[in-house]
Amino acid sequence: MSVLEKVRPEPPVTVRKEPRVTDEHGRRIRVGELVWRYLLLLAVLALTVGPFLWQLSTSLKGPTEDIYSSPPSFLPARPTLHNYTRVADTIPVWDYALNSLKVATANVVTNCAGSALAGYALARLRFRGRKVTTLVFVLAMLVPVEGIVIAQFTTMRELGLNNTLIGVVLPGAIGAMNVLLMRGAFRNLPYEIEEAAYVDGANVWQRFLRVALPSVKGTVAVVAIFAFMGAWDDFLWPLIVLSDPSKFTLTIGLNYLHGTFAADERLVAAGTVIAVAPLIALFACLQRYFFRGVGEGAVKG
Repeated sequence: MSVLEKVRPEPPVTVRKEPRVTDEHGRRIRVGELVWRYLLLLAVLALTVGPFLWQLSTSLKGPTEDIYSSPPSFLPARPTLHNYTRVADTIPVWDYALNSLKVATANVVTNCAGSALAGYALARLRFRGRKVTTLVFVLAMLVPVEGIVIAQFTTMRELGLNNTLIGVVLPGAIGAMNVLLMRGAFRNLPYEIEEAAYVDGANVWQRFLRVALPSVKGTVAVVAIFAFMGAWDDFLWPLIVLSDPSKFTLTIGLNYLHGTFAADERLVAAGTVIAVAPLIALFACLQRYFFRGVGEGAVKG
């Protein structure tokens, strides 16, 4: 045996560590607790997504398939898009969708612009009655819509905006919750950023448009999603203020799919999917801004 072979060190023994699952604080999560968490998440997923998937499945079933079978059949035997064609033949669904799109787009623009301006004023500007104004916005969230709908209808009638899409948009042009979200987002911004812009000679509008507003894009996306969903899904107020069928929104128009004595559930399901599809597409496009904006707009004291 040579001298080199005698002094050659033995290779180190590697100990394979078992993978560990930890939480955000670095604490180890037990297997049983992890299983319960995933079961809870699956249960919540089934409760939230399950009804939509069932409606989607029903809308793809043909007239020969029994939708009331026991046990129920989730997957259609022969998927068909004929129900969506029947929806367009029964009601002018695309005209109603266009009206809803006009109302929702106007609601998004007014809420994003108005809430950003009001939120910035409450968070950054110093004026008499600022705390009282903030309290008024908080109290406005506690008032149910059904309690002021008669006053809103009377106001729209006095303004001559009954049976118009402007009358549908105006009461929800700026939401109190959206103003508070923008206020919280602006309050979280460091003052040093705006102080530097002030030293450079920027006025209030320049600090708002060039410094503050680009820093809260996530919260603006949250406001846009909430405003679009609120206007698109609204049923009570358009039903009250509109009387001309050519100006109906999609939620009112879909009500005509229900018959007086009977209703085709496949037809209703297809209409429901048509109404929900734009919301899913909007959230899919803005989801990364949405989750970032929820943290930006957290309302603090």
